[in-house]
Amino acid sequence: MLPSAASRSKISSAKVKQMANTIKVKLVKGLIGTRESHRATVRGLGLRGINSVRELEDTPAVRGMINKVSYLVKVVS
Repeated sequence: MLPSAASRSKISSAKVKQMANTIKVKLVKGLIGTRESHRATVRGLGLRGINSVRELEDTPAVRGMINKVSYLVKVVS
């Protein structure tokens, strides 16, 4: 059974709302010589190598992680 037009519009608006609550983060510096806890934070953000980009949910926890390693990452729009 196909969804009605009303439910389709709800699905698409939910996707748009979800995309508005995301942040793109890019690793711009290498991790050699950094603290182990900072390396773990970068790994927790899902970033692997230089120039890797991840789209993450915009939550206070993620913002705190980004703030902790702000000298290593860049928020990409």
